[in-house]
Amino acid sequence: MTTSTAARFDRGHTDDLMSFLAASPTPYHAVDQAARRLREAGFQQVAETDAWDASGGGKYVLRGGALIAWFVPEGAEAHTPFRVVGAHTDSPGLRVKPQPDFSAQGWRQVAVEIYGGALLNSWLDRDLGLSGRLSLRDGSTRLLSVDRPLLRVPQLAIHLDRSANDALKLDKQRHLQPVWGLGEVHDGDLIRFAEREAGLDEGSVTGWDLLAHPVEPPAYLGEDRELLAGPRMDNLLSVHSATAALIAAARGAHLSYIPVLAAFDHEETGSQSDTGADGPLLGTVLERSVYARGGSFEDRARALAGSVCLSSDTGHAVHPNYAERHDPTHHPRVNGGPILKVNVNNRYATDGAGRAAFAAAAERAGVPFQSFVSNNSMPCGTTIGPITAARHGIHTVDIGVAILSMHSARELCGVDDPHMLANTLVAFLEG
Repeated sequence: MTTSTAARFDRGHTDDLMSFLAASPTPYHAVDQAARRLREAGFQQVAETDAWDASGGGKYVLRGGALIAWFVPEGAEAHTPFRVVGAHTDSPGLRVKPQPDFSAQGWRQVAVEIYGGALLNSWLDRDLGLSGRLSLRDGSTRLLSVDRPLLRVPQLAIHLDRSANDALKLDKQRHLQPVWGLGEVHDGDLIRFAEREAGLDEGSVTGWDLLAHPVEPPAYLGEDRELLAGPRMDNLLSVHSATAALIAAARGAHLSYIPVLAAFDHEETGSQSDTGADGPLLGTVLERSVYARGGSFEDRARALAGSVCLSSDTGHAVHPNYAERHDPTHHPRVNGGPILKVNVNNRYATDGAGRAAFAAAAERAGVPFQSFVSNNSMPCGTTIGPITAARHGIHTVDIGVAILSMHSARELCGVDDPHMLANTLVAFLEG
């Protein structure tokens, strides 16, 4: 164990995670929060449209709901390999449609579309705010966060659906549209409201990416406060830990790798976008970093061949009420340390050599880890791991933190796992 790594993060890290979750209702807010932390640590934003120079130190690129950050240590050569931690900024939920305003039976409602594999019943009868990105007539953007009860998806009373407790069936089009008031609807009401909330002139917003978010803040849970309940842990928990780990690694000396954070958008819908893991963003940034330091195509090939990526995403802790849904010999537990995800059909990218690399990092950090595989009788989810490995030829390992209620509007983890993940990521990035 290296004492500098093992003692670096403790439960104060989990306190900070709660603040990060509360301040990040959308991917756009999440990368804004991560960028703020990076700037405070001395990282500088670089524009994709500018020429990049050979200077070292910490840098980052922002594109929509994605962020790539890296630190070039003193003496790094053009072919120096990368150590990448990958994560994603998006979460399943309810996103506002292009024509959001409509009414039914005297209720004002907002038209929403289901994003990703949301656990739909968890969004019923929950106080929701409105957040996202506003695109303005002058080409600029503005973040919006109305973090107070504004919307609600009311469930049908048990008296009108006596079978609700036996087999609740929700029609995504009819049953998930939230209410936000009474009376007549006028076209443009919601966007005019958003403009007022953002302090903008009426008519200045010409585009929007808005979503509903639960306004209940993260909270410790249990007699001994050993659990943490909150929204968007899948996968802002990993984004937060990876950001903290990159900052910590950048403060270290004698780095033999270039540490990188890759926080992508759109993982929950397949990653195929200009800000998703299946897009060109990460590869372009890594290549430009090599070429900015005077490297050639050969240097690029050498750097990527020697690189390793940890794809960090939440996984399933064994559920006390549904233990039979899990593999009988693999029962990850909360507060048991990070999980190593394995699937021989390449739904996860981990192989034996990847396991060894991760185990070495956990050992250096003094952190225990667990293994996760799916029950053979059930389909296995996937991550950005296989996409990253296939697209860039980078040896990739899938890891994460075990949680309950994945894809719910409110998820549950152990309070010790986030800082154990962060410590392991520091050890990995330091090499």
